[in-house]
Amino acid sequence: MNKPPIHPPKYWLRFFRWFCHPDFLEDIEGDLIERFERRGNTTASRKANWLFAKDVLSLFRPGIIRPLPNPYSRISFDMYKHYLTIAWRNLKKNRSFSLINIGGLAVSLMCCLFLLLYIFSETSYDKHHINHQQLFLVNSTAINLDGESQEYPKLSAPYAGALATAFPEIETTTRLWVNFIDNKTPLQIENSSGIPKVFYEPKALHVDPSFFDLFAYQFVEKQNGAGLLDEPNSVVISERLAKKLFGDTPALQQQIKIGGTTGFDQVFKVTGVFQEESHRSHIDAHLFVPINAGWIGSFVKNEPQNFSSNNILYTYVKLKKNTSAEQVNQKLSAFMDEYAGKDLKDAGFDKDLSLLPVADIHLYDNIETIVSPTNSASYLYILACIGLLTLLIACINFMNLSTAQAARRAKEVGLRKTFGARKSMLVKQFLSESIFFTFCALLIGMGLVYLLLPAFNSLTEKTLSILNLWSLNLVGGILLLVLCTGVIAGSYPAFYLALFKPFQAISNKGSQLSSLINLRRVTVIFQFIIAVGLIVSTLVIQKQMQFLENKPLGFQVDQQIVIPLQSTQSWRNYSALRNELKKNPIVNEAAGTQFYPGIENPSSVSLYRPDQTVNDIQSVRTNWVAPEFLHQMDFELLAGRLFSPSFPADTANRIVVNEATLKACSVALSNAIGQKLYFAWQGQTINYEIVGVIKDFHFEDLHQTIKPYAFFLNKDTRYNYMMVHIKTDDMGKALQALQSSWEKTNPAEPFQYSFLQADFQQNYNADQQTAKIVSFFTFIAIVIACLGLFSLVAFAAERRTKEIGIRKVLGASVGSITYLLSKELVALVFISILIAIPVAWWMMNEWLQGFAYRTQLEWWLFGLASIASLLIALFTVSFHAIKAGLSNPITALRSE
Repeated sequence: MNKPPIHPPKYWLRFFRWFCHPDFLEDIEGDLIERFERRGNTTASRKANWLFAKDVLSLFRPGIIRPLPNPYSRISFDMYKHYLTIAWRNLKKNRSFSLINIGGLAVSLMCCLFLLLYIFSETSYDKHHINHQQLFLVNSTAINLDGESQEYPKLSAPYAGALATAFPEIETTTRLWVNFIDNKTPLQIENSSGIPKVFYEPKALHVDPSFFDLFAYQFVEKQNGAGLLDEPNSVVISERLAKKLFGDTPALQQQIKIGGTTGFDQVFKVTGVFQEESHRSHIDAHLFVPINAGWIGSFVKNEPQNFSSNNILYTYVKLKKNTSAEQVNQKLSAFMDEYAGKDLKDAGFDKDLSLLPVADIHLYDNIETIVSPTNSASYLYILACIGLLTLLIACINFMNLSTAQAARRAKEVGLRKTFGARKSMLVKQFLSESIFFTFCALLIGMGLVYLLLPAFNSLTEKTLSILNLWSLNLVGGILLLVLCTGVIAGSYPAFYLALFKPFQAISNKGSQLSSLINLRRVTVIFQFIIAVGLIVSTLVIQKQMQFLENKPLGFQVDQQIVIPLQSTQSWRNYSALRNELKKNPIVNEAAGTQFYPGIENPSSVSLYRPDQTVNDIQSVRTNWVAPEFLHQMDFELLAGRLFSPSFPADTANRIVVNEATLKACSVALSNAIGQKLYFAWQGQTINYEIVGVIKDFHFEDLHQTIKPYAFFLNKDTRYNYMMVHIKTDDMGKALQALQSSWEKTNPAEPFQYSFLQADFQQNYNADQQTAKIVSFFTFIAIVIACLGLFSLVAFAAERRTKEIGIRKVLGASVGSITYLLSKELVALVFISILIAIPVAWWMMNEWLQGFAYRTQLEWWLFGLASIASLLIALFTVSFHAIKAGLSNPITALRSE
C-alpha cells in the first residue's frame, strides 16, 4: 500500500503565495511537494523545516527559476480603480443605507475635527515662545507645622534677584504683578481738540524690563534702541487697545495718562504695540507697564521686603542652554535654607520651590489661576473620549449596515471566488470601499466644520480657524484618523464577506448570515451604553451647574450692583457719591469695600492666640470695609455685633470673623467676643480683638472649602468698590439712576458697573463651557446611534417583507407587526441601560469630587436617563415598524 503524499505545512504555502506570482507557484509546486516528501517531514521538527527551507531556496538559483519582483511593485492601480468603481455603483444603488453610513461618519468626523481644533489650541499655549523649553515659572508650596501643604505660584520681591545670584544655570529672571486692587485701569488721552477721553481697560500687568527678553511677542510698532520698558514711564499696549485709543493713527510715542493703582495718574509713553496673545499664552494682557510704576512700584520700594510675606509676584526664569530644570530643582532646597530659612522660621511655616514649565501652565489645574485661569487636562481627556466614542458609534453603524447587506453582496462574492478571486483580494476590495466612504465622509465633515465653526467658537469662547487644520501635525493626525476609521469600520464586513463559500453565496444558502445576530446585538448594546452614559453625564453636569447657581452663599447676592472706584478722583468722591446714591428711593444701602465675594482677594494675616506662639499661626483672609457693608450684605450674626457708624473706635484693630476663623484658632463661640488674636509683623506684635462672629459664607467659588476670614473697619474712605443694594426689580431704571448719581460726582469718567451674582458665577465659566460642549456632543452621539437603529429596523422590515405580508393576511394587527420588529432592539437598549448606569455613576461621582460643595447623585437622574433612552429607541424603531405594519400585504407578496 502506497503512503499518502506529505504536503508542505500551510504556513510554507502562504509564504510562497505571498512572495510568488501564481504562475511561478504552479511551476514549482510539484518540486516543493517532492522535496518535502524526500525530507520525510512528518514531525514538523525545527531541523526538518530548516532543511526543507534550504532545499526550497535552491529553486531560486539563476538558471532554474528567476527571482520574483517585490510584491509592492505589482500593485495594480487599475485594480483599485475597479474597486472604487464598484464602491461608487453600490453607493448609488443603495442610496438610503449609503446616506446613513456616510452621514453618520461625516457627523462624527465633524465632531472629531472640532475637538482636534479645540484640543490643539488648548495644548499649544506658550509654545510659540523662542526656546520655550527653557522658560519656567518658580512655583512654591507652603507647608505648615501640621504638614499640610498648598501650592501657590507667587513669591515676594527678593526671590528674583536671589535666584539670579545663586544659580549660574539661570540666564534671566523677570517678575510679573497682576493688579488685584483694580480690575480695570482708567486710561485718559486727549483728542485733537484737547478734550480728554477716559477708557477703562482690564488686564493691565506690571513686569520687569527683562520681560520681553523671555517672552516672544509679535510687534506691529516698536521703538528702536533700548528695551521697551527701560524708561520709568513707558507702556506697551496691544494692537486692539491701540486702535481703540488712537484709531488708525500710529500709537508709537503717543502719551497715555494711566490712573488708579496701575499708574497713579502719571503720563506714560507708548514704546511698543503687540498683537493679541489671548488664545496663545497664559499671559493675556492688554497693556504692560514697568513694575516700578504705580502701587506695586511704591510698595516694593518703600515697604520692607522679606522671603516669607508679601507673596504677590509671579517669578519667571530662563535657563541657559544645555541646563535642565531637574538640575536647578535639586539645588532649590539648599537655596531656601540659605536665603529664606530665617524669614520662614520667624513666620512659622516652611516653603518648597520648584520649576514649572511655562508650556505646562495653561493645563496645570492644581492651581486655578496663574495670571489667567488655568484649564483642566482632565476636561480635554473627557472631550477626546467623547469624540472617539462618537466616532466609534458611527463605525459600529457602518459595520452593522454593511454586514446587514451581506445577502445582497453574497452573489457578487460567490461569482468573484468562482472566477479565482482570493480572500485577500476580497478583503482589499471591501476595505478600499470602506476607506473610500470614510474619505467622502471627511470631505462632508470638513464642509460642516466650515459652516458651523462660528457657532462652535461662540460655544467655546475661542477664535479657532479652519486653517489650523492644515498645520502639519493636524494633517497627519486627520489622515491617520480617517485611515483608522476606514479600517475599523470596514474590517469586520471585509473579512466576513470574504469568508463566504462560492456555492453557498451564489445559492443564497450561506450559513454565515446567522452568525451576525450575536455581533449585532453586542454592537447595539455597546452603542447605547455610550449613549446612556452621555445622557447621564449631561444630566449630572447640568444639575451641578444649577446647584452652583442656587446654593445659598451666606450673604445677600440678589440686586447687588458693583461700581468700581479705580481712579484718584473716584476715591476722593466716595462720600459724595454715597450721599448722592442714598438720596434715591430705589437705593436701599451703599457701602465701600476693598474686595467682594467672588473675586481674587490675596490679602491675609497670620493669627494666633496669646497663649500660643508664632509657630501656631493660622492664615486668615482679610478685607477692609465701610461700617455699613456687613449690614448691607446681610451676613448672619452668631455672636457680638457688626461694624456700625455708632462705633467709630472699631478702626482700632477690632475685627469681625467667620466661624472658620474660630475653628482654625481653636476658640469656642461662647468665648469669642473679646478674644485677642496676635499678628507678628516685622518684629512687632499686633493684637486684634474679636467684636463679632458671623456664619460662614462663600467668599470663593464652590470648588473651594470655606476658609478663615476677617473683616476690618477701614480708617479712611479709600475703597476699590462701591456695593449698591437696590429695592426695585426694574434694572433699567435702577442703572439709569446710578449713572445719574455717578455723573454728578464724577463727570469726567465713564460709568462702570457689574452685578454681584454675575461676577460670582463667572468662576464657573469653564465648568459651564464644558457642560455645553458635553451636551452638544451627547446630542450628536444619540443622533448617530438612532441612525443605526433606524437603518437596522428598515433592513429587518425589508428582509421580512414576505413574512410580514403572510402575517397580515392571517390577521396580524399593526401593533403586533410593530412589536415583532422592535422587541429585540428595545430589549437590547434595556440591557445597555443596566450596564451603563453603574459605570456612569462611578464616572460622575469622580467628576463631582472636584467640587468642595456638590449635588447628590439621586436615583431619578438615572431613571430619567433610562426613560429618555428607551423613548428615543422606541421612537426611532417605531417609524419603520409601523410603516411595515401598515403596508399592503398583496403588494409585499407579489414583490416576492
